[in-house]
Amino acid sequence: MARKLIVPFKWGLFAVTTVAVLIQLYMVFLYAPTEKFMGDVQRLMYFHIPSAFSAFAAFALVFVMGIVYLVTKKRTWDLIAVSSAEIGVLFTTLTLITGSIWARPVWNAWWVWDDPRLVTTLILWFMYIAYLLIRSSIAEDTRRRKFASVFGIIAFIDVPIVYFSVLWWRTIHPKVIDETGIHMPPEMTQTLFVGIIAFLLLYAMLLLYRTTFEYQREAFISIKQEKLREGR
Repeated sequence: MARKLIVPFKWGLFAVTTVAVLIQLYMVFLYAPTEKFMGDVQRLMYFHIPSAFSAFAAFALVFVMGIVYLVTKKRTWDLIAVSSAEIGVLFTTLTLITGSIWARPVWNAWWVWDDPRLVTTLILWFMYIAYLLIRSSIAEDTRRRKFASVFGIIAFIDVPIVYFSVLWWRTIHPKVIDETGIHMPPEMTQTLFVGIIAFLLLYAMLLLYRTTFEYQREAFISIKQEKLREGR
């Protein structure tokens, strides 16, 4: 019964995500006003921040699924974890790229090594690349899943460090939202929050498709190995 519901749910999520992304694009380019000092390059913020939030959500799920797998030893949770990690790396890459493109005209540099948020985000990217490399370098299933789960739990420590870095250390990173409120016009704020929702929906859609593919891939490998054993 559950499998029969997956296909219509996939299409429904795809439709909702598509509508949300189209609304976001309309708001980014036609609704939100042009920033007075930075100009149109500021519009990258509407992709940069939602990408970062989606990456945080992805890595949070890796953290939770790692714990659940270590407790239950059920491979389903590990399949969700690796799928979420791959998508998280994708969103972190987009965060770094959009940030660098924005920084070039605003900071007059593609990258600033003394900015804590930039450096901790890059470390986050490397840690989850390492997570994926660990998975590809260990052949034995149980050992691979266990090691990856532990590493995914440890790697998540960097997520709150990235988030709070602008509060803990001196930084030139802009603070559009802080403890005093939101420092943007209402149109910009609305566009940003619609973007976050759209990107989280995109993450959920990608996770569903990627997890389904990973499950089918492992099932195919199991069948292939079983046939090889029968042929001996």
